Amino acid sequence: MEISWVLLAVGAVLLLFGAYTSWTAGRLDRLHQRVELARAALETELARRAALVAELAGSEILDPASALLLVDAAHRARAAALASVEVHEQAESALTRAIHATGTDVEPWAGELGLAMRRVQLARRFHNDVVVSTRDLRQRRLVTWFRLAGHAPMPTTIELED
Repeated sequence: MEISWVLLAVGAVLLLFGAYTSWTAGRLDRLHQRVELARAALETELARRAALVAELAGSEILDPASALLLVDAAHRARAAALASVEVHEQAESALTRAIHATGTDVEPWAGELGLAMRRVQLARRFHNDVVVSTRDLRQRRLVTWFRLAGHAPMPTTIELED
Protein backbone atom coordinates (compact mmCIF):
# COMPACT_ATOMS: atom_id res chain seq x y z
CA MET A 1 0.00 0.00 0.00
CA GLU A 2 2.91 2.35 0.74
CA ILE A 3 4.40 1.65 -2.67
CA SER A 4 1.22 2.75 -4.43
CA TRP A 5 1.36 6.13 -2.63
CA VAL A 6 4.98 6.54 -3.66
CA LEU A 7 4.18 5.65 -7.26
CA LEU A 8 1.22 8.02 -7.22
CA ALA A 9 3.43 10.83 -5.86
CA VAL A 10 6.14 10.13 -8.44
CA GLY A 11 3.50 10.08 -11.18
CA ALA A 12 2.07 13.40 -10.00
CA VAL A 13 5.53 14.99 -9.93
CA LEU A 14 6.30 13.70 -13.43
CA LEU A 15 2.94 14.97 -14.67
CA LEU A 16 3.57 18.42 -13.21
CA PHE A 17 7.10 18.46 -14.63
CA GLY A 18 5.80 17.48 -18.07
CA ALA A 19 3.12 20.18 -17.93
CA TYR A 20 5.68 22.83 -16.93
CA THR A 21 8.08 21.70 -19.66
CA SER A 22 5.29 21.83 -22.23
CA TRP A 23 4.23 25.29 -21.06
CA THR A 24 7.84 26.53 -21.25
CA ALA A 25 8.27 25.14 -24.77
CA GLY A 26 5.06 26.85 -25.86
CA ARG A 27 6.17 30.14 -24.32
CA LEU A 28 9.52 29.87 -26.07
CA ASP A 29 7.78 29.21 -29.38
CA ARG A 30 5.56 32.28 -28.89
CA LEU A 31 8.61 34.40 -28.07
CA HIS A 32 10.35 33.23 -31.25
CA GLN A 33 7.26 34.20 -33.24
CA ARG A 34 7.26 37.62 -31.59
CA VAL A 35 10.93 38.05 -32.53
CA GLU A 36 10.08 37.31 -36.17
CA LEU A 37 7.16 39.73 -36.14
CA ALA A 38 9.23 42.45 -34.46
CA ARG A 39 12.01 41.93 -37.00
CA ALA A 40 9.54 42.24 -39.86
CA ALA A 41 8.11 45.42 -38.35
CA LEU A 42 11.61 46.87 -37.98
CA GLU A 43 12.47 46.01 -41.58
CA THR A 44 9.24 47.68 -42.72
CA GLU A 45 10.05 50.86 -40.81
CA LEU A 46 13.61 50.90 -42.16
CA ALA A 47 12.30 50.51 -45.71
CA ARG A 48 9.78 53.33 -45.17
CA ARG A 49 12.50 55.60 -43.87
CA ALA A 50 14.77 54.84 -46.84
CA ALA A 51 11.91 55.49 -49.26
CA LEU A 52 11.07 58.78 -47.56
CA VAL A 53 14.72 59.87 -47.67
CA ALA A 54 14.95 58.96 -51.36
CA GLU A 55 11.76 60.94 -52.03
CA LEU A 56 13.14 63.93 -50.12
CA ALA A 57 16.39 63.77 -52.07
CA GLY A 58 14.47 63.75 -55.35
CA SER A 59 12.25 66.68 -54.40
CA GLU A 60 14.89 69.29 -55.36
CA ILE A 61 14.49 71.07 -52.01
CA LEU A 62 18.00 70.17 -50.89
CA ASP A 63 21.25 71.22 -52.50
CA PRO A 64 22.63 68.71 -55.04
CA ALA A 65 25.44 67.45 -52.78
CA SER A 66 23.07 66.73 -49.89
CA ALA A 67 20.57 65.10 -52.24
CA LEU A 68 23.29 62.87 -53.72
CA LEU A 69 24.53 61.88 -50.27
CA LEU A 70 21.01 60.97 -49.14
CA VAL A 71 20.15 59.03 -52.30
CA ASP A 72 23.39 57.06 -52.06
CA ALA A 73 22.87 56.26 -48.36
CA ALA A 74 19.22 55.28 -48.94
CA HIS A 75 20.18 53.06 -51.87
CA ARG A 76 22.93 51.36 -49.85
CA ALA A 77 20.51 50.79 -46.96
CA ARG A 78 17.95 49.18 -49.26
CA ALA A 79 20.56 46.99 -50.94
CA ALA A 80 22.04 45.94 -47.60
CA ALA A 81 18.69 44.55 -46.44
CA LEU A 82 19.59 41.35 -48.28
CA ALA A 83 23.16 41.24 -46.95
CA SER A 84 24.45 40.05 -43.59
CA VAL A 85 23.19 41.57 -40.36
CA GLU A 86 26.44 43.49 -39.77
CA VAL A 87 26.44 45.02 -43.26
CA HIS A 88 22.77 45.94 -42.92
CA GLU A 89 23.35 47.58 -39.53
CA GLN A 90 26.28 49.57 -40.91
CA ALA A 91 24.29 50.75 -43.94
CA GLU A 92 21.30 51.81 -41.82
CA SER A 93 23.58 53.63 -39.40
CA ALA A 94 25.24 55.38 -42.35
CA LEU A 95 21.79 56.48 -43.53
CA THR A 96 21.06 57.91 -40.08
CA ARG A 97 24.36 59.81 -40.13
CA ALA A 98 23.61 61.13 -43.61
CA ILE A 99 20.18 62.35 -42.50
CA HIS A 100 21.70 64.21 -39.56
CA ALA A 101 24.58 65.59 -41.66
CA THR A 102 22.49 67.06 -44.48
CA GLY A 103 20.20 69.27 -42.44
CA THR A 104 16.93 67.70 -43.48
CA ASP A 105 14.86 70.01 -41.31
CA VAL A 106 13.14 71.51 -44.36
CA GLU A 107 9.37 71.87 -44.11
CA PRO A 108 7.17 69.86 -44.72
CA TRP A 109 9.70 67.02 -44.72
CA ALA A 110 11.00 67.61 -41.20
CA GLY A 111 7.85 66.28 -39.51
CA GLU A 112 7.56 63.21 -41.71
CA LEU A 113 11.24 62.38 -41.46
CA GLY A 114 11.25 62.93 -37.70
CA LEU A 115 8.28 60.59 -37.37
CA ALA A 116 9.98 57.97 -39.55
CA MET A 117 13.14 58.18 -37.45
CA ARG A 118 11.12 57.83 -34.24
CA ARG A 119 9.24 54.81 -35.60
CA VAL A 120 12.56 53.13 -36.46
CA GLN A 121 13.81 53.77 -32.92
CA LEU A 122 10.65 52.32 -31.38
CA ALA A 123 10.63 49.28 -33.67
CA ARG A 124 14.29 48.59 -32.89
CA ARG A 125 13.73 48.97 -29.15
CA PHE A 126 10.72 46.64 -29.25
CA HIS A 127 12.67 44.08 -31.29
CA ASN A 128 15.63 44.17 -28.93
CA ASP A 129 13.39 43.82 -25.86
CA VAL A 130 11.75 40.70 -27.30
CA VAL A 131 15.16 39.28 -28.26
CA VAL A 132 16.48 39.80 -24.73
CA SER A 133 13.41 38.06 -23.26
CA THR A 134 13.84 35.14 -25.65
CA ARG A 135 17.54 34.81 -24.93
CA ASP A 136 16.91 34.89 -21.17
CA LEU A 137 14.43 32.04 -21.45
CA ARG A 138 16.70 30.05 -23.76
CA GLN A 139 19.57 30.25 -21.28
CA ARG A 140 17.64 28.52 -18.50
CA ARG A 141 18.86 25.05 -17.60
CA LEU A 142 15.56 23.34 -18.32
CA VAL A 143 15.49 24.75 -21.85
CA THR A 144 19.09 23.81 -22.62
CA TRP A 145 18.99 20.36 -21.01
CA PHE A 146 15.82 19.29 -22.80
CA ARG A 147 16.56 21.29 -25.96
CA LEU A 148 13.18 22.98 -25.88
CA ALA A 149 14.32 25.58 -28.41
CA GLY A 150 14.63 22.93 -31.07
CA HIS A 151 16.72 24.05 -34.03
CA ALA A 152 15.72 27.71 -33.89
CA PRO A 153 18.74 29.99 -34.15
CA MET A 154 19.56 32.21 -31.20
CA PRO A 155 18.04 35.63 -31.94
CA THR A 156 20.33 38.65 -32.01
CA THR A 157 19.74 42.28 -31.19
CA ILE A 158 19.97 45.01 -33.80
CA GLU A 159 22.37 47.84 -33.02
CA LEU A 160 21.82 51.01 -35.02
CA GLU A 161 22.84 54.60 -34.54
CA ASP A 162 19.79 56.55 -33.59
